[in-house]
Amino acid sequence: MSNENISRRGLMLVLSSPSGAGKTTLSRRLLESDRNISLSVSATTRARRPTEREGVDYYFVTDADFERMTQGAEFLEHASVFGNRYGTPRAVVMDELGRGKDILFDIDWQGTQQLKEKMRDDLVSIFILPPSHAELERRLKNRAEDSDEIVAGRMAKAADEISHWPEYDYVVVNSDVEKALADIQAILNAERLRRSRQTGISEFVGRLI
Repeated sequence: MSNENISRRGLMLVLSSPSGAGKTTLSRRLLESDRNISLSVSATTRARRPTEREGVDYYFVTDADFERMTQGAEFLEHASVFGNRYGTPRAVVMDELGRGKDILFDIDWQGTQQLKEKMRDDLVSIFILPPSHAELERRLKNRAEDSDEIVAGRMAKAADEISHWPEYDYVVVNSDVEKALADIQAILNAERLRRSRQTGISEFVGRLI
């Protein structure tokens, strides 16, 4: 019998990084490689795009509904981005954790702080760093999506974002995607084995002795 057969509580895995450090790629690779973790679905006031699906990409709500949910403390974290509001519904997350499912959060340090205030025991936070200042700038320029002015702005913002690294449980330097992914998977596997998360361990040990 392996630990996979022992009931456990799910965990909330946060990945944060400055733009260009590889967080999106690492998140996608982790989701592809591990069936027991899924990406958190946020509620948003933004209009739904033609390719987006309700409850899969986002929960689409009105401004009035979002405000009501905020006042009712229904979000674990929420923020306004470019005039639209985004929030993580508490009920959905609690249900998933109770069923032993892990949830991945692709959020910034401010969202992470909000989650930490409400769900510290369930939270595992990882900050992704680029290998160097020059490499971060090179990656941003190689996207070929942004002007030099926007790249300069992202680089300036990166310094502020990176300054919050001490607030995270783990720090991974993404100099190589495969190595960084392996590091994240190792952290996830270790955190799943925490005694406090293995809710069925007492019953299992009781049968042993």
